[in-house]
Amino acid sequence: MSYTCFEVDLVGKVAHVQMKRPEAFNSMVPEFWDELPSIIQEFDESGEARAVVISSTGKHFTAGMDLAVFGSGAEVGEVEKAEMGRLRAQLRRHILKLQESFTCVDRARMPVLAAIQGGCIGGGVDLISACDMRYCTQDAFFCIQEINIGMTADVGTFPRLPHVLPQGLVRELAYTGRRLQADEAAAAGLVNKVYDDHQGLVEGVMGVAQEIAERSPLAVWGSKEMLNYARDHTIADGLDYIATWQTGMFQPGDMAEAFEAKREKREAQFADLLPDRKKN
Repeated sequence: MSYTCFEVDLVGKVAHVQMKRPEAFNSMVPEFWDELPSIIQEFDESGEARAVVISSTGKHFTAGMDLAVFGSGAEVGEVEKAEMGRLRAQLRRHILKLQESFTCVDRARMPVLAAIQGGCIGGGVDLISACDMRYCTQDAFFCIQEINIGMTADVGTFPRLPHVLPQGLVRELAYTGRRLQADEAAAAGLVNKVYDDHQGLVEGVMGVAQEIAERSPLAVWGSKEMLNYARDHTIADGLDYIATWQTGMFQPGDMAEAFEAKREKREAQFADLLPDRKKN
């Protein structure tokens, strides 16, 4: 399928989703918000990809949300004659739809890794906050740009970023709109590793994704499910949930294959996750 904002490849069991509008600094135009969830959902439902890498092209990862996206989602004529309650309700619905474009990344069965070069601005921070891991180049920087244009970030940064960075640092970035440079981002734990250049970044992150793809996809899915659940619940809740998950999902077949492969000094062979639906 052809996309306006992305090139999509499946390399072995790793999906590479690459933003492809470098001439516009990969700004998030209206098509972006429909295409990304469609791509992620397709891989999530099919079970073909065991990990996803989101990368970009050109000087910057993304300049963030394009101005064309701002609005209520209603037609101009409808806005002119709409009463305020309906207009505000429609705007809330529009924001929730935008949020879902990144929530699908957080919710997907497979891990999603972000490879970031140059600027990761505004909506870019919302996006990478929903990813499982983040990696960047030495020239990368991160900016909660919304405060600089007189608004509050609303598509995922504030619910998720405080689970990655210290509260004080998140608040400083949110209130000042300053740039968080790559070295500080690594020291604070926002990114796992800083690479010298873009090529090395993409190759390195694809390598990490390939390592993930070689593990049991059921065990990886379970690990992501447990980590997300623990993030959003108490320790007691998390322990109870993992006990329930293991009761239903733990199967000795993958463990036996892992031990057998190690004994035979070969790569383990695991079955894919079952698709949610049949392809047409």
